Order: sequence, then structure tokens, then C-alpha cells
Amino acid sequence: MDDPAFQLDEELVYLNHAAVAPWPRRTVQAVTEFARENGRYGSRNYLRWVHTEGLLRQQLCALINARHSDEIALLKNTSEALSVVAWGLPWQAGDNVVISTQEFPSNRVVWESLDVLGVETRQADLLQHDTPEAALIAKMDAHTRLLSVSSVQYGSGLRLDLTTLGSACRERGILFCIDAIQSLGAHQLDVQECQADFVMADGHKWLLGPEGLAVFFCRQEIMDQLALRQYGWHMLADAGHFDNHSREVAANARRFECGSPNMLGIHALHASLGLILETGMQKIEQLVLENTRFMFDFLAARSDRYSVLTPDAPGRYAGIVTFRPLHESPELLFEMLGQQHIACALRGGGIRFSPHFYTPRKKLCRALDVLDH
Repeated sequence: MDDPAFQLDEELVYLNHAAVAPWPRRTVQAVTEFARENGRYGSRNYLRWVHTEGLLRQQLCALINARHSDEIALLKNTSEALSVVAWGLPWQAGDNVVISTQEFPSNRVVWESLDVLGVETRQADLLQHDTPEAALIAKMDAHTRLLSVSSVQYGSGLRLDLTTLGSACRERGILFCIDAIQSLGAHQLDVQECQADFVMADGHKWLLGPEGLAVFFCRQEIMDQLALRQYGWHMLADAGHFDNHSREVAANARRFECGSPNMLGIHALHASLGLILETGMQKIEQLVLENTRFMFDFLAARSDRYSVLTPDAPGRYAGIVTFRPLHESPELLFEMLGQQHIACALRGGGIRFSPHFYTPRKKLCRALDVLDH
């Protein structure tokens, strides 16, 4: 039986959470109720909306084990958060940033844009050393100011050891930035344990929320290092008093939120995170990894027909499995899967499956049966 927390079409096999996730029932209900309330009463209950905004910050704080919700900002997307970091830090000509060759464009072009300031973007080939972490560390030198990585690579599904990378950065005085969009909601993340300085993730993938709203974690001790490049009323210390002409910015991460909050998105993500936190990230991670292992075992038994591109060693995968057919094109197989109502993606040179914790095993088997026949 399908998870009652969701209302997906019975014909659909949804294996595309690494792209855009469906909403849980409670999120659909929260958005519907918010729209009805707005349509009937306008903003009469705005103070209650602000309370929900505060609850969302607390949820996100708990999800990543930040020390305080003051370290949590609500931005539009991962790209905006990366840009806040990239164009907020005080760079000098000759500085460099280290990334990998597997990064999604958002975690590449933002750093490459700094070349006008004389900042070099170094790309590490994660396959050229004994470990991906060693490949990234080998690119660092005395002029490296920041390491920026995806916790899980969007194409290959490779999961990085964030604790090892965080320790290496802290030892060298290098800032550590994590694009967590492909792990947050599927895999546990502790920003204190991995010594992250910045973490960002959209809500519309594994967090089961809407597009247009993202979490941005900034460690309190380095908040003042980021110069502000966008301005508005919501970032001010005294944001609720519009006649106050003070330009003093908020002492917390709200300083990065220049304008009116996305209240519709806030209510949606608040509802989705309610399901995630009630279920528990430990349980969610276990179920996601079980689904991934199940797919690995199926494909390994058919190695004459499929090549698995995602590393299958323990600790090296999360919720993504990318594979390539050996006797036909990925494009042709992708089209056939779509005809069978299986939602997946063409990524990383193959087909990407990304089921979540609630994905019924019977539906996962339906998708794999298509690969068999």
C-alpha cells in the first residue's frame, strides 16, 4: 500500500526526488488553506504567518543541528545563497576557490564569475586520487580561501565525506561551503560535526517542499565577513518599524533576506518539514539507503545489460542511482520509461533514479521490471 502521507497518482512511479519532489498531503492542505485564508481575509492574520516563519527557522535549525535559528536565513534558492557567499567575501587577486569537476552549474559559475577579481576557480577531478576528498585537498594551497562542494553529486550520486573535508579546511584556515540540495531531507547532516561555514539547499527536492524557498546556514562567527550586496526592509535590525530611518542590519542571518518573505512557500515547507522531522532523519536515511541498495543489487545482477555509474561502496551513495544501458541509448530508455509512467531523469550520462523514503517497494519493483523487459 502507498504511504498515506502522499496522494500520488496510482499509475505513477515517482523516482525523481533529485529533481523536483511531489508534496505530501499535509503540504497540499497547508497551501490550500493559506490560499483560502488569503482570499477571504487578506493579510489580517499576518502575525500568525510570521509565527509560522519562526517555526520554520527552528525546524531547519534542528534539521542541520545549527546552534541557533539566528544562523538560518530563508532565501529564494541555492544559487542565491551561493551568490551571497561568493560576492560577499573580501577577495584579493591571487586567491583561489576549490570545487570538483562534477558540480552542478550553480556551484561552478558563481565561483568562475569571480575571475574579474583575479580569483581562480580550481576544479578537482574526483577520480584522480585514492579518495574524492584527497583529490579536493590536493588542489588546496596557501592561497585557497574556500572549498565549495555538493554533499552528493547530482549526476553520479557520489556522496562526499564532509567531516574529513571540514577538518582539512579548518586545519588550513579555509572556509567550507556545502551545497546540500541532494542530501538534505534524505541523509543526516550535522553542520557542527562537519565544521561547515556555509550550507545551502532548496526545499523542492528531498525536503518535499516548494520551489522558490531555500535554507541558508551561515556560522555566526563569520557572518560579518560577508558584505551585503542586496538591500531591503526585511534585513534591518528594526524591520517592523518602517518610519525608523536607521540602516542598522539584523545581527542574525535575516540580514541576508532583503525583502518580503515568501509566506506561501514558508507555509508549504513548514508542513513538509513537519513530516520529515516526525518521521525522523535517522529512519528516513535508513529507508533511502535500503532503496538505493535494492537498486544496486538489481542492476548488479544484470551487469551484462546495465553499467552502474553511482559508486556502491558504503558511505559513497545516498538516494541517487545513475546507470547506463549497454545495448541502447539512455535517451531511448528514458523515453520508454516515461511511456510507462516512471518519473526519472537523464543525468550524468545515464538514467537517474531517486526514490525517497516513502517510495513503496512494489512501485520500485515496477520500474525495475520495465528494465528487465
